[in-house]
Amino acid sequence: AKAAGFDAVEFFGPPSLPAGKLATMLREAGLCCCGWHVPVETLAADRLYYTAAYQQALGNKDLVVPWYDPQKLASAEDCARFAARLNEKYQDKKKRLLSFGGIHPDTSDFRKELRIIKDLGLLGIKLHPDYQDTYMDDLKYMRILDYASELGLISVVHAGIDIGFPEHVRCTPKRIRKVLDEVAPKKMVLAHYGSFGLWQETEELLAGEDVYFDTAYTFGFIEDSVFLKILKKHGADRILFATDSPWSGQKESLAHLGSLGLDKKDFDKIMGQNAEKLLGKELFLSGMK
Repeated sequence: AKAAGFDAVEFFGPPSLPAGKLATMLREAGLCCCGWHVPVETLAADRLYYTAAYQQALGNKDLVVPWYDPQKLASAEDCARFAARLNEKYQDKKKRLLSFGGIHPDTSDFRKELRIIKDLGLLGIKLHPDYQDTYMDDLKYMRILDYASELGLISVVHAGIDIGFPEHVRCTPKRIRKVLDEVAPKKMVLAHYGSFGLWQETEELLAGEDVYFDTAYTFGFIEDSVFLKILKKHGADRILFATDSPWSGQKESLAHLGSLGLDKKDFDKIMGQNAEKLLGKELFLSGMK
């Protein structure tokens, strides 16, 4: 792989070598492990510790579950139940997982699907206007957001430019503002700090409104001065620290946020207090700094 010009290797399937030996082989070849495709069974509660320890020994941060039996995920309800089972398995704080549900705007009975998500104990839903080929201010999205809000569900939305569809942006600050004005959904989180790559419009149209911004895939793209300007107008109470693996790493993003000289109270809010309030759960280990 190195001779062919590659710097990293992505593996798949069950490991056949001890982690230490494989790590040595990679190091001697001048390569690193950039990911591993694993069966979903390796994430089971009784195997997760071994899986995590093995990958950490390689310095690998990214696990991919490339396939799941389609017969077990034949409907939206099956997917929601699968997410709920994962949450149940990983309730321990040391390996906490909080999966959200998903819903497509073209679903025939959005109220039923949202009630299923709510009844299963999932805390929210994820919407992606570009991948779901629907504009943010389409009536189909607005009715979903309205009913999700009525049920007390969190709605996380990809906002702004998607690097896979840079020329066709379906979720702009202008469209988001229309949703806020007409529906006023509660507990809505706009990923990528309001709208990726459209931060001037975000500051003008969205900052200060009753909506959360997260920081996923933001640092390194937004100028620090613009980040701080939006923060000042929007308020630290509605900013959530987030990353977007594998596009952005937790360590690097945390270091960048820490370099901005934020007030400690604001920093602590962004780093977890706001998320705890939004989710209604104690998420972090005691003593975490």
